[in-house]
Amino acid sequence: MLQTALFMAGMSTIVQSYPIGPVGGRIPVVMGTSIAFVGAIVAIGQELSLAAIFGACLVASLAEVALGASIGRLQRFFPPLVNGTVVMLIGLTLIPVGMDYAAGGVGAADYGSRSNLSIAGLVGLVTLGLNRFSKGFLRHGSMLVGAGVGYAAAVALGKVDFTRVAEAGWIEVPRPLAMGLEFHLMPIVVLAFVYIVSSMETLGDISGTLAAVGRQPTTRELRGGLLADGVMSGLAALFSAFPNTSYSQNVGLVNFTGVVSRHVTAIAGMMLVALGVIPKVAAAFATIPPAVIGGGGLIMFSMIFASGLAIVHRNVPMTSRTMVILAVAIGLGLGVELRPDVLQHLPEGARMFFGTGLVSGGLAALVLNLVIPEEGRLEA
Repeated sequence: MLQTALFMAGMSTIVQSYPIGPVGGRIPVVMGTSIAFVGAIVAIGQELSLAAIFGACLVASLAEVALGASIGRLQRFFPPLVNGTVVMLIGLTLIPVGMDYAAGGVGAADYGSRSNLSIAGLVGLVTLGLNRFSKGFLRHGSMLVGAGVGYAAAVALGKVDFTRVAEAGWIEVPRPLAMGLEFHLMPIVVLAFVYIVSSMETLGDISGTLAAVGRQPTTRELRGGLLADGVMSGLAALFSAFPNTSYSQNVGLVNFTGVVSRHVTAIAGMMLVALGVIPKVAAAFATIPPAVIGGGGLIMFSMIFASGLAIVHRNVPMTSRTMVILAVAIGLGLGVELRPDVLQHLPEGARMFFGTGLVSGGLAALVLNLVIPEEGRLEA
């Protein structure tokens, strides 16, 4: 299942870069298995089976396909204010994840140790230094070089275990319907809602990525991006892989490096495909310690927030209306993300739906933008 997830992430990334008909946005977006589905999938698996999960993932993907096909008529509901707010929430809700990685990973015995923080700090310093004070490849590849230096330091400190690399095989081809398919109404309905929520994240990711070149996405790009999300997620279910969506980390990386090329992301997709059929290579990447990922992740996640802020700053007049929408959406989103227990007495379905800051804050921005009337600019 892990290998198939990597394989389908790569195929989805390639389709986003090089569309097949209307499927794909022709945009530099890396795709991968979405964390937004985890809660619902676990709940379905506990009640039913893996086959029921993949059956629901397949049928419910039509919800995102339908949304993508209709985005031309619905695009007015997702102006720069809403998209920018969603992008900011993506970054803000990922920053705690980056901190956990930098400390060694949640549940690690050496969480917060000096060695983990030193490795993360080294990655961050090298990355920032090269990005700001070098040129050419070193500047554009600063994140990669920083991670390489951090990985070398982790090896020297004995924090890398190569056992899994030695044990992994060389070739493993994904098999369709490996876990089977079952169809149950309620899981399909629940996952259809999650696909719609995932669509909001994708719209924000596309907007944040193209903010690196100072423009808003076209209807064609949004439609193709959402169709690729839905179609490739349905195809992934046929191969017993979980739904794919755009990766928000890509927004931070594109804005940090300045590399906004779909050809580059297509090459990344090919690498993911290779990881999916060569377990030994995937095992080698799996040896990267969390602290190395956290050192670069904190920069990327913070850049996601900054790119969302840039979307709003460039395209939205700063009025009291704008400030209220931003304040309520971000406050509600962060509040739910940092204190999820506030929803503990709600029905399970409601907790599942509103339990992430991205969903709560994003929906608040969407609704408030529709119901609060426009007004003039704030006086200086």
